[in-house]
Amino acid sequence: MNTNPSSFMGKQPPHSIENEMALLGALILDCDRIGDVSAVVSSDDFYLDKHREIYNALISLSARSSGIDVVTLLSELVKNGVYTEEQGSQYIRHLAESVPALSNIMDYAAIVHEKALLRKLIAIAEDIQETAYTQQEDTASVLDRAEQKIYSLSQNTIKDDFSPLSEIITAFYKELTELSKGGDKTSTIHTFYSDIDRVLVGMNPGDLILIGARPGMGKTSFALNIAAEIAKKRTDKTIAIFSLEMTKTQLASRLLSSEGGIESRKLRDGNLEAEDYAKLAEAASALAETRVYIDDSSDLSPMKMRTKLRRLKNLGIISIDYLQLMHSDDKKKSDNRVLEVADITRNLKIMAKEFGCPIVLLSQLSRISQDRKDKRPQLTDL
Repeated sequence: MNTNPSSFMGKQPPHSIENEMALLGALILDCDRIGDVSAVVSSDDFYLDKHREIYNALISLSARSSGIDVVTLLSELVKNGVYTEEQGSQYIRHLAESVPALSNIMDYAAIVHEKALLRKLIAIAEDIQETAYTQQEDTASVLDRAEQKIYSLSQNTIKDDFSPLSEIITAFYKELTELSKGGDKTSTIHTFYSDIDRVLVGMNPGDLILIGARPGMGKTSFALNIAAEIAKKRTDKTIAIFSLEMTKTQLASRLLSSEGGIESRKLRDGNLEAEDYAKLAEAASALAETRVYIDDSSDLSPMKMRTKLRRLKNLGIISIDYLQLMHSDDKKKSDNRVLEVADITRNLKIMAKEFGCPIVLLSQLSRISQDRKDKRPQLTDL
């Protein structure tokens, strides 16, 4: 998608050349802030092509741990064919010498990014308008695509075209530093089951993780325990649970049973002792502090899930119980269950990337596994 839209009614797209210049000049003088700036600004955020090239050169030098000053930056730009030495020397020096205040570097970054968001919003509006005029897609698909683009922009997740590897490496180093400090601010989500975390090395944004088992083997309880542990230990994260089989009350009962160490049978028949009520109150208090949201709609598709999830902020994990009860948004695939399931899982994988969190998807296994002597499930049983 074009991020620098055409002028509308004779108006120039939003931009601030002064802030772009101030930001680049500040980075030349204080290259240690490149990691912080790159978390806010991408090369596509610059309105002028030459500023985009200068920023890419700064990122590249930083990724190689090269010293950054007017001379090294100019050398990199000449090597990349952006400038000749005569053309670039004066402008690069001008950038470095005309920074209003080095301490305002993140303010410059924020303004550059905000102007880019406005340009992207205009481009999205133009794209939506063109799609609506052509009338080549059904209305529901047009609305969903429009909503998805606006949501992605509001979450700052739209990435146009390619990202330079150097930019990706800079972001990776920042996360690696967090990990080495033993912090819990990285995007990795742990199940808090040590053996599983050792195999998965945690669950990461964009992961689609399937939990497969035959009915009655404890898939739901296992997934709920993972969700509850994440909710208690990562209080900064929102947990979304879709249950197409059980009601909200049934799931809440299971969570309270597990958290309080109370027999589920007692919660079903109400035959609790004084000790059980104390455990129940403690469990209810602990779970009430979490950011767990449950949806028990029985008629769900990826599109409907996506619409509901956009209302939640800072998602940590999405849990879906279970695959076989879902249906595809593509009516053409509904007559062929194999194609429909493939379409559902494909869309869920896309959704995991879109929301930047892992999705745990429960699935029943084929009865074939029960015919084997050892009953051990295989991947083909999915």
